[in-house]
Amino acid sequence: MFDFVRKHTRIFLGVLILLIIPSFVFLGLEGYSRNSQGGNTTVASVAGKKISQAEWDAAHREQAERLRRQMPNVDNALLDSAELRAQSLEALVRERVMLHAADKMHLVITDDRLQKIFASDPQFAFLRNPDGSANKDALAAQGLSSEVLAQRLRQDLSMRQVVAGLSGTAVAPAAAASAALDALFEQREVQVQRFDPKDFLSQVNPSDADLETYYKDPKHSTQFQAPEQASIEYVMLDLEAVKSSLTASEDDLRKYYAENQARYSVPEERRASHILIKADKNTDSADRAKAKVKAEALLADLNKAPLSFADLARKNSEDPGSAQSGGDLDFFARGAMVKPFEDAAFKLKKSEISGVVESDFGYHIIQLTDKRGGETRSFEAARPELLEEVRKQLAQRRYAELAVEFTNMVFEQPDSLKPVAEKFKLELRSVQGVVRTPAANVSTPLNNRKFLESLFGSDSLTNKRNTEAIEVGANQLVSGRIVQHAPAHQLPLVEVSMTVRDNVVAEQAASSARKAGEERLTALQKSPQTALTYPALVVSRAQSRELPRQIVDAILRAPTVTLPSYVGVNLAAQGYAVVKLTKILGRDPAASDPRQGMAQYTQAWADAESQAYFASLKSRFKVDKTALTSAASAPAR
Repeated sequence: MFDFVRKHTRIFLGVLILLIIPSFVFLGLEGYSRNSQGGNTTVASVAGKKISQAEWDAAHREQAERLRRQMPNVDNALLDSAELRAQSLEALVRERVMLHAADKMHLVITDDRLQKIFASDPQFAFLRNPDGSANKDALAAQGLSSEVLAQRLRQDLSMRQVVAGLSGTAVAPAAAASAALDALFEQREVQVQRFDPKDFLSQVNPSDADLETYYKDPKHSTQFQAPEQASIEYVMLDLEAVKSSLTASEDDLRKYYAENQARYSVPEERRASHILIKADKNTDSADRAKAKVKAEALLADLNKAPLSFADLARKNSEDPGSAQSGGDLDFFARGAMVKPFEDAAFKLKKSEISGVVESDFGYHIIQLTDKRGGETRSFEAARPELLEEVRKQLAQRRYAELAVEFTNMVFEQPDSLKPVAEKFKLELRSVQGVVRTPAANVSTPLNNRKFLESLFGSDSLTNKRNTEAIEVGANQLVSGRIVQHAPAHQLPLVEVSMTVRDNVVAEQAASSARKAGEERLTALQKSPQTALTYPALVVSRAQSRELPRQIVDAILRAPTVTLPSYVGVNLAAQGYAVVKLTKILGRDPAASDPRQGMAQYTQAWADAESQAYFASLKSRFKVDKTALTSAASAPAR
């Protein structure tokens, strides 16, 4: 049976983390709040089985936490973006589809296979003892139960088997692969004539009517808007706020001091010198006996002349690391030396010489040269640190209780934050110029998308009510309200006239460049043998020659039936380019090793087949695409 799973808890990091950590770990208080306020709303379904809002929220938090661990400085706005939430939901749907398919196909993973994977897979090496058994300390660090581990590992392996037949056995036809790689890595010789807008600036002089037309064009009007802004006030409940309101009793402090006295002690250390006569545990008994006799003879010499210890160590010690320094081992604490040596050293008085001490390395003679540590800071000396630590622990326990009260109070008294600020002794903070979009240079909670979306929601915006309590970080709840709101509005033309003129000049110059380029293209197409003075370039997807991507794509799409051929490329604000294609060359040798290219193409083929198979499973198991689409596009709640 799967004994290591049943006997140990907590496992898995890395590749399988997304599958292992159960959703409820991340639900927390906010999950409870959402569940009571619509968390059971269905956002998608697979084979008639619903996926709730709460499950989606949990999956998204799990993905966000994983990204935070991988990229500690990641922008919080990115973690709660609509795109990432859509990915979280799609991943959740994919998991449900694969699990349902595995169940229908009766793909079962045996206990023996699970145990074999744990014992042999390199990614679990840090969780195993040298004998292959589970390391209890390593497992405990992951915080997972054995039941969850077994279930999740079975699910993951079962889901892999659903597509393993396709992804592991894909065969790409050699002719198709060769043709595709030829097209992908083909080189072409070209000449490129650029028409840069800056060369046409002197030819444009927009009129006032041109400026007004541009300014009033709905396509441009948003460029000249003053953004929507609000003056807000908010309160935040966090551990620091809770801690500042707590006091610790004398009894609490003394109890904590007694239970954690080792934390307030300086570790006891010894400094010793030794003479080692080597005779490790594998040495035969006769040689060990000779080594012991030699050590005893040296000890007799030392007893006659204790001050000669350093000289005798330099001449006789077989420990190359310390012999040259007279046997000095510097300071060491308990646990640093083999036990017989440690026991002897810690029993000696300063300057005292031990008897012959036997260890797995041979025979030692030890002289204690110094000692330090072992003192314990008094209760009074440790009081400031004790007070901080006890208040922190009390705050962690108290926070969970206050968070529920905070959440209820901002909802039950929605017209002001003053009552909640007074009750919990929180600072009522005011901020002006708040906008809907999180900014990178602002602090929590104004960089939190969920908080801003709630602030600018209809209830808060129209009725000036408190937002719900929103979790913006670990042990951080915030509620805010709008005090004053200024909607977005278009700035007068007179205030933005210079910007408008610059934009119109740039637009007209680009238009003139495009017109000149198109005329040049027409002329060249009529006289294809016209010689160009521009340098010839050999271009491929691997070697773009610093050309814009639009030009490279146009070069590789250009017709090749008759050469030379010409294509024009509209570069919008960057003008226009005329390309003359003169030669078709072979596959770029620098682009890819043929074998590697074939392997990459085969992998791409396998991925395409797997995606197509997954699409067919979604259709077969009736994924509710309408619910999926609407949920993925909905803002975070």
